[in-house]
Amino acid sequence: MTEKQLRAIIATGESTTVEFKSDRGPLSDADLLETVVCLANGQGGTILIGVEDDGTVTGLHPDHRTRPGFLAAFVTSRTVPSLAVEVAFVDLPEGPVAVVTVPAAHQPVATSDGKLVIRYTDTHGRPGCRPLYPYELTSWRADRGLTDLSALPVPGTTWDDLDPLEFARLRRMVEENRGDAALLELSDQAIARALGLVRAEDNVLTPTLAGLLLVGKESALREYLPAHEVAFQVLRGTDVAVNEFRRWPLLRVHEWLVQAIEVRNEEQELMVGSFRVGVPRYDRRGIREAVNNALIHRDYTRLGAIHVQLHDNHALVTNPGGFVLGVRVDNLLVAAPRPRNPLLADAFKRVGLVERTGRGVGIIYHGQLSNGRPPPSYDRSTETNVTVTLDSRPADLDFVQLTIQANRKLEHALGVEELLALWEVWRKGTTNIHELMPILQRDVTNTADVLAELAQAGLLKADGPAYRLAPELRAGAERRVGIIPIDPDAAILSYVQECGRITRREAMTLTGLSEEQTRYRVRKLVERGALEQVGIGRGAHYRMAQKEKNGE
Repeated sequence: MTEKQLRAIIATGESTTVEFKSDRGPLSDADLLETVVCLANGQGGTILIGVEDDGTVTGLHPDHRTRPGFLAAFVTSRTVPSLAVEVAFVDLPEGPVAVVTVPAAHQPVATSDGKLVIRYTDTHGRPGCRPLYPYELTSWRADRGLTDLSALPVPGTTWDDLDPLEFARLRRMVEENRGDAALLELSDQAIARALGLVRAEDNVLTPTLAGLLLVGKESALREYLPAHEVAFQVLRGTDVAVNEFRRWPLLRVHEWLVQAIEVRNEEQELMVGSFRVGVPRYDRRGIREAVNNALIHRDYTRLGAIHVQLHDNHALVTNPGGFVLGVRVDNLLVAAPRPRNPLLADAFKRVGLVERTGRGVGIIYHGQLSNGRPPPSYDRSTETNVTVTLDSRPADLDFVQLTIQANRKLEHALGVEELLALWEVWRKGTTNIHELMPILQRDVTNTADVLAELAQAGLLKADGPAYRLAPELRAGAERRVGIIPIDPDAAILSYVQECGRITRREAMTLTGLSEEQTRYRVRKLVERGALEQVGIGRGAHYRMAQKEKNGE
């Protein structure tokens, strides 16, 4: 490690993967070993010995200015199982610093005197070490891909704890979502065996965690999986308009959440020539992937509900359990997919609810950007929760228009990397390879290739190291051709004032909303006292409420 690299690490401060240790005392053997074990049981990381907590370099104590190999051998001899670390000394003007590189452990590591600790972040965002408790070990192994919690049988459960109605729902969803058609002809028990929803021992079928979660009876879920809970909330400022909690099996939860979001999914309209392009508030594929990721990847050993929240300007999807080992906010787009609950993830794929490629995060990014909104943010995630924020403010329809033109020029659909590059240029006016690298989460070569492809297609123009949007595209976007925002409530009320009445079918045609969305909108207008229903069934229609007509 060079002095420049070391200074850069010190400048970023301590984190879950970086620890500063003063050696003026000098540093005790017990403190060093505990810190090594702490990082190893977390994500691994770097210990800088000879640096104070505030980043001041004070150097190594004379007793520790030996060969780096001695320090590495000491750590190996005093950890169980033995942990191999790398040690290098870097000479700085203020004094030498020992750089100890600690790998992430693939089995729990303790000090030779039995201390088992793990890295964590406290409520103030400060990193530290805490005990790794026995009940956390199953989850710890699952985070590292060493065990599949969802494939384990749930003690005390029987075949009777699975719901035949949920098996029927599973078949219907396979058919609707073009899942694994081979499942459609199987019996309930054959489906359970094929998907790993039961474990057979001596001809006795015991549901696995995945089985209970997917097709279990609600009573069984409450008794055997108390950690399982899902919340759907709609917040208007600080007021809670909807606050519903469910302990249903996951297939039923999936349908409930998708429907609850869809009826609130207003669209803006963009006319491209004679064609209408609907731009939804929530990208349907993207938010579905976000919901499914929360259901599949949550830590079912940890108490706490999955939360799906619709705020005025954004949606939040939060699930208990941090990222699995190797996945971070800064490598989400490129990290190899590795679910916390592989069997559960595979069942969702075979039902047809998630992508078989495992690139769900890319779908969330693509949906946000292609609908003219900022990319999703995972910045609120912690070591115990993963939270994705989806911006739902009015879409930038100019950018949507640009992506439609870009798709035509490229003769293929824009990928996530191309969309991110165009969004950065659109937002800032210019970008370059080094600015774009951390955004695309790619190296120099891959980032340069993305920009070169966009330039070759006539979408960007190189100006030295910088890239700008091609002038004709910028001019075309500024003309704002055919942009027509729609307010469904205002459109419905205006129609009733002009025509005297409206049916639900007429409201659907007028607003372009789905049947469920229209029913929701009209019901809300009735509850608000703006409209009143006349008649029932097919002959029902809506008119202005009497108090509205009389101006009361």
